[in-house]
Amino acid sequence: MGSEPPVRAGAVLDIDLGAIAENWRSLAALAAPAECAAVVKADAYGLGMEPVSKALAQAGCRIFFVASLDEGIALRRLHPQPIEIAVFNGPLPGTAREFPAFGLSPVLNDPGQFEDWALVASSKGALPALFHLDTGMARLGFSLREFDAFIARGLSNSMPWRGFISHLACADDPGHPQNDEQKQRFTAARARFPACTASLAASCGIFLGRDYHFDLVRPGAALYGVNPQSGNSNPMRPVARLKARIVQVREVDRGARVGYGAAHLMARPGRLAIAAVGYGDGWPRSMSPRGCARIGGKRVPVIGRISMDLSTFDVSAVDPSLARPGAFIDLLDEEYGVDRAAADAGTIGYEILTALGRRYHRIYRGFEG
Repeated sequence: MGSEPPVRAGAVLDIDLGAIAENWRSLAALAAPAECAAVVKADAYGLGMEPVSKALAQAGCRIFFVASLDEGIALRRLHPQPIEIAVFNGPLPGTAREFPAFGLSPVLNDPGQFEDWALVASSKGALPALFHLDTGMARLGFSLREFDAFIARGLSNSMPWRGFISHLACADDPGHPQNDEQKQRFTAARARFPACTASLAASCGIFLGRDYHFDLVRPGAALYGVNPQSGNSNPMRPVARLKARIVQVREVDRGARVGYGAAHLMARPGRLAIAAVGYGDGWPRSMSPRGCARIGGKRVPVIGRISMDLSTFDVSAVDPSLARPGAFIDLLDEEYGVDRAAADAGTIGYEILTALGRRYHRIYRGFEG
């Protein structure tokens, strides 16, 4: 699947599928004997659901999570059963009958979704689903009050539950007291689903220790190279590399103003490289003016405002033979990865990845299939 970019490519996103597979294997080993799923929602965090899921399946993954029904249908068309596919958002009103048609397991997040699913199950026989308990995030999931009412009605044994799940709100902060509070709530509630696969930990939660692993872990961002241990060295292999082609190089005088809003004032004469990447490609405007790139291993800062199709870099200190029209400037690499880019953009690595646009020429390496 690897190839060299055509000369017309303005920017190139290089994705190491072998690194994704290796990240999954390392997380699976860390979580064992718990099973390790893979979260491939949002087009596998922007890197391509089809090639990523195929590489993960070849590595041994047998359970995938997506966010929406449409994502689940797209994934099922790539992977026949017995690959399992669970849908986090569950059935929206009027969609429950589509789940068994495509062999998808919904995550049931509230009493309304449960009622819709129970109605479908009554006509089609035993259908698996996952029960989602909100243990402290106030996002999706049965509230504790709804859970108590559910148990009081004797509904916990009403269908063949595939899983009992919750989601940690503060797993990226190992010392946060809510982690243990949620684990205790989850453990107590799980007793009502004793024969059911229990799952609490996503990427960061895996690193909180074995007490958080239960039967199944659900890594997402860590598979794609985002650091699951904030403040510590990243145990995951880098996955994405991004480079953009230089469109123009220009000399500017002291006092020249650069970019929209005349946002940057040149304090001295210099040389600028304008690269074919901008927020239309998912390279965040908030990177201005804190971001950087590299040419020949040398750091070059963003100056002015990133625009829709272009970004401007100060290449005054770079050999002109390297900073020339047609040459590439490295935006993401092993030294300046998604987490450092996210810090400069004032966001998180998840957003950097999922924002990556469709205009890049994509190269997939490390997997043939």
